[in-house]
Amino acid sequence: MAHRMLVIDDDKTVLESCQRVFRDEGYEVVVASDPWEGLNLASSTYFDVILCDWKMPGLDGLDVVQELDRRCPDSAVVMITGYPALERATEAMKRGAMDYVSKPFTPEEIIQAVKKALQQKLTTEKKALGRVEKMMKDWAFPTRTMEDKPPKTIAETVATTVSVGKVTSPWRTVFILGILAGSYIGFGGLLSTSVTFDIGPALGMGFKRFLAGSVFSVGLILVVIAGAELFTGNNLMISSVMTKDIGLGTMSKRWGLVFLANFIGSILLALIFYFSGLWKAGNGAMGAAAVGIAYSKVNLTFVEALMRAIGCNWLVCLAVWMALAARQIISKIWAIYFPIMAFVAMGFEHCIANMYFIPAGIFLHQWAGIATPAGFVADSLGWGSFLWKNLLPVTIGNIIGGGVFVGMSYWSAYLRPVSSKAS
Repeated sequence: MAHRMLVIDDDKTVLESCQRVFRDEGYEVVVASDPWEGLNLASSTYFDVILCDWKMPGLDGLDVVQELDRRCPDSAVVMITGYPALERATEAMKRGAMDYVSKPFTPEEIIQAVKKALQQKLTTEKKALGRVEKMMKDWAFPTRTMEDKPPKTIAETVATTVSVGKVTSPWRTVFILGILAGSYIGFGGLLSTSVTFDIGPALGMGFKRFLAGSVFSVGLILVVIAGAELFTGNNLMISSVMTKDIGLGTMSKRWGLVFLANFIGSILLALIFYFSGLWKAGNGAMGAAAVGIAYSKVNLTFVEALMRAIGCNWLVCLAVWMALAARQIISKIWAIYFPIMAFVAMGFEHCIANMYFIPAGIFLHQWAGIATPAGFVADSLGWGSFLWKNLLPVTIGNIIGGGVFVGMSYWSAYLRPVSSKAS
């Protein structure tokens, strides 16, 4: 018996392409160019698989996916979009989608995604009890509540995110989002310097670090919620390599592109800080504090920088996972705040943050003539010391902290295939 398919998309080219491709594969294909029409068809007729576009007039594709999961829980839903984003993909699968495909896609890619979604649906437990519970709920659409739904555990987040790790955005998109991420982290660094440069003597070092971490968290909040590509967050792609959803080469290219883009964005923010003259606050005390931060970072030993970097990205990647598991923006903010506040307050090292902190100090030291802080060797702050004494060990440590202690650890605990032994 032929599989029945429903395609919901306002793009006629996509509808016609899916009809042609899947009819050749033996599917019975029904199309809908309006999300409401698609929902009505899904309510009245059973479909084995439903393809749903993200961006359509009238309704958000994520809300359509969530409602499809309510109305026809036995159908395998695949989301298609021309605006790929990791967080968006994860959210789609938390709402009921089985897979996520970016446009433009080849016939082979969409066929493979549909086959995979159908196989996953067949191998999972049927939602008979869940269907009864859903029928008892309010069928009004869409529904909005102020209360947050229980977040998924980190393990569940890993499981759903790994399944979309193979989804790669166009390199131009990744590059632009990488520049934004570097700037966003730079905003966090600039803010932390702005509010703490003169409070140490009055309130003590401990509170100064706590306050710096509290406001620095705005950087990752912008990255996760506004949407951007951050190298340290992408260290979690190791999980997708371990599950063989993507190759090591693909991950390495993505890392390299994002790392370069983050560097450009961070330098951009450092230049804005310098030329804005904001560093002159407090009769130059803010600039002196920025130079002091840069000096302290390039004067760490290799081992010190490495170990501080491991602790940093361990916490940063946990913040990313927990934010992905949260359902509402306020929940995501709180999931990000505590780990980020903790890593800054404890004095850990973040390679992208240092792409802002250290160049900002170099600009102020070399161009504005701000003197070397007491206790440091004169002229030990420069591009060479930045790259080799800080950025290199901190980058290595960040990869270990995020990739090994979060990505590989949760893969090993929850996603590693279990070999069956003959009894």
